[in-house]
This record gives sequence, structure tokens and C-alpha cells, in this order.
Amino acid sequence: MINRLFFIGLCLVQVAFQEVFASDSLVVHQIKVIGNLRTKEKIIFRDMAIKQGDKLVKDKLSEALEADRKKIINTNLFVTVKLTSQEFEDNQVDITVEVKERLYLVVLPVFYLADRNLNEWWYERNRDFRRTIYGIYARHANLTGNNDQLKIRAEVGFIPNFEIAYSTPYLDKSLQTTFSLGAFYAINKTMVYRTWQDKFQFLESENRQRERLNFYAVLSRRTGFFQNQYLQLTYNHTQIGDTIARLNPNYFLNGRTLQKYFLISYSYIFDRRDNRQYALKGYRFSFDAIKYGISAKDDVNMLSFSGTASQYIQIHKNFFANYSIRAKVSFPQRQPFLQTQGLGYRNDLVRGYELYVIDGQSYGLLKTNAKYRMLDKVFDLSRYLKVKQFNTLPVAAYINTFFDVGYVKNKFPELNNTKFANQWLVGGGVGLDVVTWYNVVGRLNYSLNQAGERRLFFNLSREF
Repeated sequence: MINRLFFIGLCLVQVAFQEVFASDSLVVHQIKVIGNLRTKEKIIFRDMAIKQGDKLVKDKLSEALEADRKKIINTNLFVTVKLTSQEFEDNQVDITVEVKERLYLVVLPVFYLADRNLNEWWYERNRDFRRTIYGIYARHANLTGNNDQLKIRAEVGFIPNFEIAYSTPYLDKSLQTTFSLGAFYAINKTMVYRTWQDKFQFLESENRQRERLNFYAVLSRRTGFFQNQYLQLTYNHTQIGDTIARLNPNYFLNGRTLQKYFLISYSYIFDRRDNRQYALKGYRFSFDAIKYGISAKDDVNMLSFSGTASQYIQIHKNFFANYSIRAKVSFPQRQPFLQTQGLGYRNDLVRGYELYVIDGQSYGLLKTNAKYRMLDKVFDLSRYLKVKQFNTLPVAAYINTFFDVGYVKNKFPELNNTKFANQWLVGGGVGLDVVTWYNVVGRLNYSLNQAGERRLFFNLSREF
């Protein structure tokens, strides 16, 4: 009798707990998408953790909606994304995803500098407009509505070149795997043939000095919301003139004028930043392994490893900080000039040394920032612009301070008479960052390095 009463009591307690839990939870009845004129719903649903039929804790609903909104905006398919909910009886909820699509097909005239950045062109190249590249760039960022891309670029000027690339829709039902193919061709007349005291040296010529042809294929796989892996196979064929080989016998090593090889690379990225355009919270890890030359017939035999770890922290409402640690090692120590890259390429640099290219086989880099958000507003321009992809203008502005430390290891410093390799490099300064539509980020920095050099630097980029 006592056992029976105890069992009945347990059942009543269980029922009570279930009713309390049920009253605090919501069942997703349906998810509606509006505003997607071209993008398939499955592409949007793929980036949502919330699914139809899920049970959600009522107090956590707004947090879950905001997390999914950030994932959808990070696809770079939409100008704005808004998630709303409507609750009904029986603890059911409908979720609406409202998106405003970007302008996917872009055909634009191209005009940009052939130098590494605006600062090098302004300070080192005497603002020479002959060092410009111009042409046509066409890109469809959502060709079939499945987030597949077609890119065509045809350019003339300082470096005539042509590129075509296509990234397929997802190959599997889980929408995780894509495949890309591309080809690139370029011609140089005036070109860099070596670095000397950490500056590029150019050979000016009216004759063709370098011809490059690349074919590449990339298999990419996305696991979950935050992990991406890439496996790339590339064939490179580069021919240089006899003058280049004579001026720098190490350009391809041993005075050769032809370099051809296959390259295979693997990349892993784990990205949990709140916004890939301009992150304020979260973290990101990446790893790259590259093998230059995969057969005995290849003219290059090198191996390199690199990795990056970044963290973004919100200190207070409008105060943020971030840091990034990056390192690279490569083998063997004697490498062709064309493949020997240290700090100064792309964004791998100590700020304050924007005008220098510090070659080496290995390097380490620490970059830090502290920033204050002084403006964050979305302007409605629909009264003035009727094209919906452009009539919403987000603008954010940040005052920031930065401090960087780097080190480049160069086993053969005499080849380029380097001033900054094999020693610690320190730089810092203050700046202003402006973030606006279509992932455009403008940066104005006043930088100082340990050599006592100080300058104003400007950079305009589009983050993808």
C-alpha cells in the first residue's frame, strides 16, 4: 500500500513538472521567409539553428532569434535581416524571417592601383597614374539562388590580366559541400624583380617580362555553422625574361626563366565572430598547409604552415578590444624569391611599416586594438534612392588605438640587404574606422614605428 502511494505521488510530481515546463516552452509551428525574391529558402534555413517543430524556452527566444539573424547576415546575401515571432495558444509560435536581398549581379568598371596599397603608391611611387589597372568586373553572387557565384574579370593597364571562376551550388543534400573552378592569366612589363632594404625594386620595360597562367580547383566543405575546410589544387606556369633572371638569379633560383608546378593546399577555419564584415565579439581560428610541388617534374619543392587566432571582446556598451596572433614557417630555407614572403603582404604587417616588405622564411605577428564606437546608425534613403538594394545605408564609426609586434626570420639577409628582418618590430598609433554598406571598411590611421617614422595611412577595403 505504501509503495503504491509512493508511486502515485511520483507520477503527480512528474505531471506537475511537465506542466510547468510546458508553460515555459514554445513549439515552433512554422517558419516563414519574406523578401527572398531570388534566394532559395533552403539556403536561409541552412543557417538557422531553429527548425520547425523545435521546443524553445520562452525566456531564451529573443536570444535564439538574434543568434540566427547574425548567421544569416554572415552569408553576405542580404543587406538587412530581421527575425520576429508571434505566439499563439497551446504554446505555439510562428517565426518570420524578413530579408532584403543585395544586388547580386554587378557589372562595374574597374580602376585600382597596381601597388600593394594606396600608401605605397602615394609615398613611394610619386602618385604615378600610369601604375593603374582598369577594365571590367562582372560578378553574380547568387546565380541560381543557391549561393553560387560566377566571376569574370578583364583588365588592362599596368598589369593586363583575365580571370574567370565559378563556384557551384551545394553538391550534397546537407548543403555542406561546394566545388569551384577558375583560370587566371596575366602579363607584366614593368615588374618587381627583388626587394632591397625591405623595399620593392622594379624593372621598367616596354617588353613583356613575365607571363603567368594558373588553373585552380577548390573543394570546400562547411560543417555546422562555424567550421569551413578547403582543399585546393593549382597548376602554376610562370615565364620571365632573361633580364629578370640576370638581375636576380634567385627569382626562380639558379637563373632559371621558367617555373611550373602543381600546388596542393588545405585550409581550416573556425569562425564564431558576430560579424565577419567588422567583428566586435567572438573569435576565429585558422590553419593553412601548402605543398608547392607534388611530383619530381615540378620546379618548386616547398612546404609551409601558417595559423591565426583572433578574439574580439566587448568591454562595455561602446568599448571593444581585439587581438590577433599569426605565425608562419616554411621549408626548405633556400627558396625562390617569388615564394619567399614574410610581413608586408596583404594584411600581414606591423602597422607603422606599411611601406616595407620584409621577406623571410618564417614570421610571427601580434596585432592588438582597443576601440570606441562613436556612431552606429542605419539611414533610410528610400526617399532619394528607389533601388532597394541601395536605399538602406548602415554607417558605423570607431575611434581606435593599436599596438603591434612582429618578427621575421630570414636565413639569407644578404640577398636583399634587409634592415628589419631578424629583429623585433614594434608599431602603434591611433585611427578611425568607418563601416558601411556592402562590406566596405575605410581606415584612417596615424602610425609610428620603432625606427621613429610616423605617417598618416589610409586603407579602403571590402571584407567578404
